[in-house]
Amino acid sequence: MAYVAGLVSVLIPLYNRAKYIEETIISALQQDYKQLEIIVVDDGSTDGGDKLVESFCADHPVTLYRHPGNANLGQSASLNLALSKAVGEYVAILDSDDIFLPNKLSEQVAYLQAHPDVGLVYGMGFGVNAEGQMVYEILWDGHREPNDPNQVLLDCYFHLPVSSLVRRSVFDQVGGFDESLRAGQDHDMQIRIAEVTKLGFLPRRVYHYRRHGDSISANGLERRWRNANLILDKAIKRFAYRPETIRKRRAIINFRLAQVLWNQKQQRIEAIRRFVYSGLLDPVRALKVILRKEKIK
Repeated sequence: MAYVAGLVSVLIPLYNRAKYIEETIISALQQDYKQLEIIVVDDGSTDGGDKLVESFCADHPVTLYRHPGNANLGQSASLNLALSKAVGEYVAILDSDDIFLPNKLSEQVAYLQAHPDVGLVYGMGFGVNAEGQMVYEILWDGHREPNDPNQVLLDCYFHLPVSSLVRRSVFDQVGGFDESLRAGQDHDMQIRIAEVTKLGFLPRRVYHYRRHGDSISANGLERRWRNANLILDKAIKRFAYRPETIRKRRAIINFRLAQVLWNQKQQRIEAIRRFVYSGLLDPVRALKVILRKEKIK
Protein backbone atom coordinates (compact mmCIF):
# COMPACT_ATOMS: atom_id res chain seq x y z
CA MET A 1 0.00 0.00 0.00
CA ALA A 2 1.17 3.53 -0.75
CA TYR A 3 0.95 5.70 2.35
CA VAL A 4 0.37 9.46 2.45
CA ALA A 5 3.68 11.24 2.95
CA GLY A 6 3.83 13.28 6.15
CA LEU A 7 0.45 12.08 7.39
CA VAL A 8 0.25 10.83 10.98
CA SER A 9 -2.31 8.15 11.73
CA VAL A 10 -3.36 8.41 15.38
CA LEU A 11 -4.81 5.07 16.51
CA ILE A 12 -7.08 5.02 19.58
CA PRO A 13 -8.38 1.68 20.90
CA LEU A 14 -11.49 2.38 23.00
CA TYR A 15 -13.16 0.30 25.66
CA ASN A 16 -15.34 1.90 28.35
CA ARG A 17 -13.50 5.19 28.67
CA ALA A 18 -16.44 7.59 28.36
CA LYS A 19 -14.97 9.66 31.20
CA TYR A 20 -11.76 10.38 29.33
CA ILE A 21 -12.20 9.81 25.57
CA GLU A 22 -13.26 13.36 24.67
CA GLU A 23 -10.21 14.87 26.36
CA THR A 24 -8.02 12.29 24.65
CA ILE A 25 -9.37 13.05 21.17
CA ILE A 26 -9.17 16.82 21.76
CA SER A 27 -5.50 16.45 22.70
CA ALA A 28 -4.88 14.95 19.25
CA LEU A 29 -7.00 17.53 17.42
CA GLN A 30 -5.17 20.39 19.19
CA GLN A 31 -1.76 19.30 17.96
CA ASP A 32 0.27 22.02 16.26
CA TYR A 33 0.91 19.40 13.58
CA LYS A 34 -2.30 19.31 11.52
CA GLN A 35 -1.56 16.64 8.91
CA LEU A 36 -3.24 13.79 10.75
CA GLU A 37 -6.07 11.30 10.77
CA ILE A 38 -7.59 9.93 13.97
CA ILE A 39 -8.88 6.37 13.90
CA VAL A 40 -10.87 5.13 16.89
CA VAL A 41 -11.80 1.46 17.17
CA ASP A 42 -14.47 0.70 19.75
CA ASP A 43 -14.01 -2.68 21.41
CA GLY A 44 -17.61 -3.28 22.49
CA SER A 45 -17.97 -0.39 24.94
CA THR A 46 -21.06 -0.40 27.15
CA ASP A 47 -20.67 3.05 28.75
CA GLY A 48 -21.52 5.22 25.74
CA GLY A 49 -17.96 6.26 24.96
CA ASP A 50 -18.40 5.29 21.31
CA LYS A 51 -21.36 7.68 21.05
CA LEU A 52 -19.14 10.51 22.29
CA VAL A 53 -16.64 9.70 19.54
CA GLU A 54 -19.41 9.89 16.93
CA SER A 55 -19.93 13.56 17.82
CA PHE A 56 -16.43 14.34 16.47
CA CYS A 57 -16.66 12.40 13.22
CA ALA A 58 -18.71 14.83 11.12
CA ASP A 59 -16.53 17.93 11.56
CA HIS A 60 -13.06 16.56 12.35
CA PRO A 61 -10.58 14.06 10.84
CA VAL A 62 -11.95 11.37 13.16
CA THR A 63 -13.26 8.00 12.02
CA LEU A 64 -14.92 5.41 14.26
CA TYR A 65 -14.89 1.68 13.58
CA ARG A 66 -16.45 -1.20 15.50
CA HIS A 67 -15.84 -4.92 15.46
CA PRO A 68 -18.58 -7.03 13.83
CA GLY A 69 -21.48 -7.39 16.23
CA ASN A 70 -19.89 -4.79 18.55
CA ALA A 71 -17.76 -7.62 19.92
CA ASN A 72 -15.09 -7.20 22.58
CA LEU A 73 -12.01 -8.70 20.93
CA GLY A 74 -9.23 -7.04 22.92
CA GLN A 75 -6.85 -4.15 22.36
CA SER A 76 -4.60 -6.05 19.94
CA ALA A 77 -7.52 -6.76 17.60
CA SER A 78 -8.62 -3.12 17.82
CA LEU A 79 -5.15 -1.84 16.94
CA ASN A 80 -4.84 -4.30 14.07
CA LEU A 81 -8.16 -3.10 12.67
CA ALA A 82 -6.99 0.51 13.01
CA LEU A 83 -3.70 -0.32 11.26
CA SER A 84 -5.62 -1.91 8.40
CA LYS A 85 -7.51 1.38 7.88
CA ALA A 86 -4.60 3.81 8.42
CA VAL A 87 -2.93 5.49 5.45
CA GLY A 88 -0.33 7.67 7.20
CA GLU A 89 3.43 7.51 6.76
CA TYR A 90 3.70 7.64 10.56
CA VAL A 91 1.69 5.92 13.30
CA ALA A 92 1.02 7.15 16.83
CA ILE A 93 -0.94 5.01 19.30
CA LEU A 94 -2.95 6.90 21.91
CA ASP A 95 -4.68 4.99 24.68
CA SER A 96 -8.20 6.26 25.30
CA ASP A 97 -7.40 7.82 28.68
CA ASP A 98 -4.01 9.39 27.88
CA ILE A 99 -3.08 12.82 26.52
CA PHE A 100 -0.79 14.19 23.79
CA LEU A 101 0.83 17.52 24.66
CA PRO A 102 0.45 20.05 21.79
CA ASN A 103 4.04 19.71 20.52
CA LYS A 104 4.07 15.92 20.45
CA LEU A 105 3.56 15.12 16.79
CA SER A 106 5.36 18.11 15.26
CA GLU A 107 8.58 17.48 17.19
CA GLN A 108 8.55 13.73 16.65
CA VAL A 109 7.81 13.99 12.92
CA ALA A 110 10.68 16.48 12.60
CA TYR A 111 12.95 14.05 14.45
CA LEU A 112 12.12 11.14 12.16
CA GLN A 113 12.53 13.30 9.08
CA ALA A 114 15.96 14.38 10.31
CA HIS A 115 16.96 10.79 11.20
CA PRO A 116 15.95 8.51 8.32
CA ASP A 117 17.69 5.53 9.95
CA VAL A 118 15.43 5.71 13.03
CA GLY A 119 12.15 3.78 12.91
CA LEU A 120 10.67 4.82 16.28
CA VAL A 121 11.13 7.94 18.40
CA TYR A 122 9.84 8.37 21.95
CA GLY A 123 9.83 11.27 24.38
CA MET A 124 9.47 12.22 28.00
CA GLY A 125 6.17 12.56 29.82
CA PHE A 126 4.30 12.95 33.08
CA GLY A 127 2.34 10.37 35.01
CA VAL A 128 -0.98 11.93 36.05
CA ASN A 129 -3.83 10.82 38.28
CA ALA A 130 -7.49 10.43 37.40
CA GLU A 131 -8.01 14.21 37.69
CA GLY A 132 -5.07 14.98 35.41
CA GLN A 133 -2.79 16.21 38.20
CA MET A 134 0.91 15.50 37.61
CA VAL A 135 2.26 12.85 39.99
CA TYR A 136 5.69 11.90 38.61
CA GLU A 137 8.04 12.42 35.69
CA ILE A 138 8.66 9.75 33.07
CA LEU A 139 12.28 9.79 31.84
CA TRP A 140 14.58 12.80 32.09
CA ASP A 141 16.91 14.94 29.96
CA GLY A 142 19.92 12.81 30.82
CA HIS A 143 18.37 9.61 29.45
CA ARG A 144 20.23 8.08 26.51
CA GLU A 145 18.83 5.54 24.07
CA PRO A 146 21.19 2.52 24.12
CA ASN A 147 19.79 0.98 20.92
CA ASP A 148 20.15 -2.49 22.34
CA PRO A 149 17.18 -4.87 22.07
CA ASN A 150 18.43 -6.53 25.26
CA GLN A 151 17.63 -3.38 27.23
CA VAL A 152 14.12 -3.07 25.78
CA LEU A 153 13.39 -6.70 26.62
CA LEU A 154 14.79 -6.34 30.12
CA ASP A 155 13.52 -2.95 31.26
CA CYS A 156 10.61 -1.83 29.03
CA TYR A 157 11.79 1.72 29.73
CA PHE A 158 9.52 3.68 27.37
CA HIS A 159 5.85 3.58 26.39
CA LEU A 160 4.83 2.51 22.91
CA PRO A 161 1.33 4.03 23.22
CA VAL A 162 1.22 7.80 23.85
CA SER A 163 5.03 8.26 24.02
CA SER A 164 6.16 7.05 20.60
CA LEU A 165 5.87 7.83 16.91
CA VAL A 166 6.62 4.94 14.53
CA ARG A 167 7.18 4.74 10.81
CA ARG A 168 4.37 2.74 9.22
CA SER A 169 7.00 0.77 7.31
CA VAL A 170 8.21 -0.64 10.64
CA PHE A 171 4.77 -2.05 11.46
CA ASP A 172 4.65 -3.55 7.96
CA GLN A 173 7.97 -5.23 8.71
CA VAL A 174 7.15 -6.69 12.14
CA GLY A 175 3.47 -7.48 11.55
CA GLY A 176 0.43 -6.72 13.66
CA PHE A 177 -0.21 -6.97 17.38
CA ASP A 178 -0.48 -10.47 18.84
CA GLU A 179 -4.22 -11.04 19.29
CA SER A 180 -3.61 -14.00 21.59
CA LEU A 181 -2.41 -11.51 24.23
CA ARG A 182 -5.03 -9.66 26.27
CA ALA A 183 -2.30 -8.01 28.36
CA GLY A 184 1.31 -7.12 27.71
CA GLN A 185 0.81 -6.75 23.95
CA ASP A 186 2.47 -3.32 23.99
CA HIS A 187 5.70 -4.74 25.45
CA ASP A 188 5.61 -7.54 22.91
CA MET A 189 5.39 -5.02 20.07
CA GLN A 190 8.11 -2.82 21.59
CA ILE A 191 10.66 -5.59 21.64
CA ARG A 192 9.70 -6.76 18.15
CA ILE A 193 10.26 -3.23 16.85
CA ALA A 194 13.58 -2.88 18.70
CA GLU A 195 14.77 -6.09 17.05
CA VAL A 196 14.46 -4.63 13.54
CA THR A 197 15.06 -0.87 13.67
CA LYS A 198 17.00 1.88 15.40
CA LEU A 199 15.25 3.80 18.18
CA GLY A 200 15.48 7.50 18.93
CA PHE A 201 14.93 9.54 22.09
CA LEU A 202 13.62 13.11 22.01
CA PRO A 203 14.26 14.94 25.31
CA ARG A 204 10.93 16.77 25.36
CA ARG A 205 7.81 16.39 27.49
CA VAL A 206 5.24 15.26 24.96
CA TYR A 207 2.53 13.32 26.81
CA HIS A 208 0.52 12.59 29.96
CA TYR A 209 0.15 8.95 31.00
CA ARG A 210 -2.92 8.54 33.19
CA ARG A 211 -3.01 6.16 36.15
CA HIS A 212 -6.36 5.52 37.80
CA GLY A 213 -8.20 2.81 39.65
CA ASP A 214 -9.77 1.13 36.63
CA SER A 215 -6.89 1.57 34.18
CA ILE A 216 -5.55 -1.46 32.34
CA SER A 217 -2.24 -1.05 34.18
CA ALA A 218 -4.04 -1.40 37.53
CA ASN A 219 -6.10 -4.46 36.59
CA GLY A 220 -5.23 -7.87 35.24
CA LEU A 221 -1.73 -7.90 36.69
CA GLU A 222 -1.65 -11.67 37.02
CA ARG A 223 -2.50 -12.08 33.34
CA ARG A 224 0.05 -9.42 32.40
CA TRP A 225 2.94 -11.17 34.16
CA ARG A 226 1.92 -14.66 33.03
CA ASN A 227 1.85 -13.31 29.49
CA ALA A 228 5.31 -11.84 30.05
CA ASN A 229 6.70 -15.36 30.21
CA LEU A 230 5.03 -16.19 26.89
CA ILE A 231 6.38 -12.99 25.33
CA LEU A 232 9.88 -13.82 26.55
CA ASP A 233 9.70 -17.34 25.13
CA LYS A 234 8.68 -15.98 21.71
CA ALA A 235 11.42 -13.35 21.80
CA ILE A 236 14.09 -15.95 22.50
CA LYS A 237 13.05 -17.86 19.37
CA ARG A 238 13.23 -14.72 17.21
CA PHE A 239 16.41 -12.99 18.31
CA ALA A 240 19.82 -13.85 19.76
CA TYR A 241 19.42 -12.23 23.17
CA ARG A 242 22.24 -12.50 25.65
CA PRO A 243 21.81 -15.36 28.17
CA GLU A 244 22.26 -12.84 31.00
CA THR A 245 19.36 -10.76 29.65
CA ILE A 246 17.09 -13.80 29.44
CA ARG A 247 17.99 -14.91 32.95
CA LYS A 248 17.45 -11.47 34.48
CA ARG A 249 14.19 -10.90 32.61
CA ARG A 250 12.91 -14.28 33.78
CA ALA A 251 13.83 -13.29 37.33
CA ILE A 252 11.90 -10.00 37.07
CA ILE A 253 8.83 -11.74 35.65
CA ASN A 254 8.75 -14.36 38.38
CA PHE A 255 9.30 -11.79 41.11
CA ARG A 256 6.50 -9.54 39.85
CA LEU A 257 4.13 -12.46 39.39
CA ALA A 258 4.97 -13.67 42.88
CA GLN A 259 4.09 -10.24 44.29
CA VAL A 260 0.70 -10.33 42.58
CA LEU A 261 -0.05 -13.88 43.72
CA TRP A 262 1.02 -13.13 47.30
CA ASN A 263 -1.24 -10.09 47.48
CA GLN A 264 -4.17 -12.11 46.15
CA LYS A 265 -3.66 -14.50 49.12
CA GLN A 266 -5.18 -17.53 47.38
CA GLN A 267 -2.02 -18.71 45.62
CA ARG A 268 0.70 -18.11 48.16
CA ILE A 269 2.38 -21.49 47.67
CA GLU A 270 3.00 -20.63 44.03
CA ALA A 271 4.06 -17.15 45.10
CA ILE A 272 6.72 -18.55 47.44
CA ARG A 273 7.97 -20.89 44.73
CA ARG A 274 8.29 -18.04 42.27
CA PHE A 275 10.03 -15.78 44.81
CA VAL A 276 12.62 -18.52 45.35
CA TYR A 277 13.04 -19.14 41.61
CA SER A 278 13.50 -15.42 41.00
CA GLY A 279 16.21 -15.28 43.66
CA LEU A 280 18.04 -18.23 42.13
CA LEU A 281 17.94 -16.61 38.70
CA ASP A 282 19.32 -13.26 39.91
CA PRO A 283 20.83 -13.71 43.40
CA VAL A 284 22.71 -10.41 43.35
CA ARG A 285 19.57 -8.36 42.84
CA ALA A 286 17.62 -10.54 45.26
CA LEU A 287 20.22 -9.80 47.96
CA LYS A 288 19.94 -6.06 47.27
CA VAL A 289 16.17 -6.27 47.76
CA ILE A 290 16.54 -8.27 50.98
CA LEU A 291 19.09 -5.77 52.33
CA ARG A 292 16.84 -2.90 51.19
CA LYS A 293 19.55 -1.48 48.94
CA GLU A 294 17.04 -1.58 46.08
CA LYS A 295 13.50 -0.35 46.55
CA ILE A 296 10.57 -2.44 45.33
CA LYS A 297 8.08 -0.32 43.39
